[in-house]
Amino acid sequence: MPPGANRLINETSTYLLQHAHNPVDWYPWGEEALTRSKKEDKPILLSVGYAACHWCHVMEHESFEDEHTARMMNDNFVNIKVDREERTDIDEIYMKAVQLMTGHGGWPMTVFLTPDLKPFFGGTYFPKEPRHGMPSFTQLLTALSEAWRQRRHEVEESSGSVTEHLKMLDSLNARSEGKTGAVQAIRKDYLQDAADRLLDIFDHRFGGFGNAPKFPHTFNINLSLRCIDHLVERSPNAKEAHKELVTVTLDRMAMGGIYDQIGGGFARYSVDRQWLIPHFEKMLYDNALMCQTYIDGYRLLGRRYWLDIAEGILSFVNRELKTHEGAFYSSLDADSEGVEGKFYVWTPAQIKEVLGTTDGEWVCEVYGVTQTGNFEHGTSALHFGKPPEDIARDHGMSVEVFFERLRPLNERLLHARESRIRPGRDEKVLTSWNSLMISAFVAGYVATGKEQYLETARTCASFVLEKLVKDGRLLRTYGKGRAKLNGYLEDYAFFVQALLDLASADPDERWLANARSLTDVMLERFHDQEEGGFYFTSDDHEQLVTRPRSHFDGAVPSGTSVATMNLVRLARITGHDPYMSRANSLLLLYAPFFRKLPDQFGNLLCAADLFIHSDQEVAIIANEVGPDLKEMIFCAHNGYRPNQLVVVSKPTSEYRLLEHRGTISGKPTAYICKNFACQKPTTSAEDLLPVVRA
Repeated sequence: MPPGANRLINETSTYLLQHAHNPVDWYPWGEEALTRSKKEDKPILLSVGYAACHWCHVMEHESFEDEHTARMMNDNFVNIKVDREERTDIDEIYMKAVQLMTGHGGWPMTVFLTPDLKPFFGGTYFPKEPRHGMPSFTQLLTALSEAWRQRRHEVEESSGSVTEHLKMLDSLNARSEGKTGAVQAIRKDYLQDAADRLLDIFDHRFGGFGNAPKFPHTFNINLSLRCIDHLVERSPNAKEAHKELVTVTLDRMAMGGIYDQIGGGFARYSVDRQWLIPHFEKMLYDNALMCQTYIDGYRLLGRRYWLDIAEGILSFVNRELKTHEGAFYSSLDADSEGVEGKFYVWTPAQIKEVLGTTDGEWVCEVYGVTQTGNFEHGTSALHFGKPPEDIARDHGMSVEVFFERLRPLNERLLHARESRIRPGRDEKVLTSWNSLMISAFVAGYVATGKEQYLETARTCASFVLEKLVKDGRLLRTYGKGRAKLNGYLEDYAFFVQALLDLASADPDERWLANARSLTDVMLERFHDQEEGGFYFTSDDHEQLVTRPRSHFDGAVPSGTSVATMNLVRLARITGHDPYMSRANSLLLLYAPFFRKLPDQFGNLLCAADLFIHSDQEVAIIANEVGPDLKEMIFCAHNGYRPNQLVVVSKPTSEYRLLEHRGTISGKPTAYICKNFACQKPTTSAEDLLPVVRA
């Protein structure tokens, strides 16, 4: 190893490499560290975080860079550092343990394990000095090392109890209630009841759900979009209530500081109720999910502002997160120059220096930038204090003219901001997050017809197939020219979803072929044949203290929910009945939770809607790609039809939906069927449009 480096120096994770020159004798998770713990009978200090995490950097600077603290860690523990985004399985298991022990969780996560990997103490950030009722990190190290030496029986008893609770959690979360719930069929009223519960927790003033800190929860918004479109029938006011939920939430988030007003893209969450001040890190997955929700909102309710926001996201991702190989990096840090948010915030003087007095004062008024500021040290996060239509009206102009004036000024501010010291970038490529981004670019393409969006999606999907598939199975992460780690359930589910989305807009036969083969691998390797449901890890994965499952939506949708949607879509494409049977079984297993925890199962509720309310099927057959095919694809995706199935293909007999269907007179030809009845095939996009809209 180079002088001053530890074992993390050979890793590919940006987060682990950030710690490679700490005086702590860090190990990556692996056999070497686990064997040493057992051989020396030392407990493990497991530290879990991610590259864009502000408090992870704080704890590193305060404790892990400190020689005295490092010496205490090295003398008493085997120290393991884990990137939660690479080893999501380890993070899932021990975050549950921390939540069991403390009632809360977060990152950095600090967990102490016995040599057989059972947790006996845990928490999140620990300060260098005692404060706010928290012990200092060194006090904690002293107390736990003494407990290990002097009260071993108590430690082992505690760790055994926590581990048993972890195993019970996975069992109780779905399986036992699924059995006692005695759900025989998925009914529409389950979805309506769940949707009613969303209205109960909706923040009518600022949008979103609950109080600060506030996360976007796109899955709940997506369910409300379905309610507006076709789900709500019982209450005459319910449709309007869901329309309010969607409109207020999407507008308020787009207006707030959580959205980068000049550079595009969303930060991870807001520290306040009104979406004003974000926690400034930008994650690839958030932006992929937000992009799709804003596009769906535009397609249903026609608000052009939301499409502009979505395209702002795509522009940001292309500009700041795309790799030279056409995939996408994971995130941008919250900090630059050691200060959170410094790259993004402005003072009036800084804005006037770039734009001049007249334009500068106007932009400060538009974005609420004042001398006192709304953030730290007199700086402000840019935001709209009211909807852009209202601001435009206040200035005596239409909203179109307002944005025409604002847009070039934003570009000048963005250009000036580029000269600042940039936040760090996590340059690992994750299969699951890239898959979400592929779906977002496909959504951008079918909403706008912009060819560059489809090409970006195609390039990224090809990268995954070439670099992150080995022997027919997915790998989790790619960096420094190397792919590694077994793919998790979410990697398979999200990538299959991306492939099916691509197949709805592009006739390349690779998309459907790989969607089916990877789904079959997923069913073989992740499905619990005895109890039902999916494990998060494959059947040949490293054995940990428990094998985690994929139940709830979190920052990303649960792998189970996306897999269920994929199974329904594939069943309709292939005619393979076991896919639909498996989807039905999954929905029945979780149905008892739909009414109790709708905000935890938003995406699975959308999957249930897809299962119950299958819309029309549109198969577009073409011999080659050309303007006529593109126009037909654009028409097929017109409007908001979340349950419609669209497949674009060259002539093939490989799948039930496509067999015995060819082109007419060599022209792209659309076949439309619904409820086992088919329309006359058409070669005219003009004729296709009214049928799709019907």
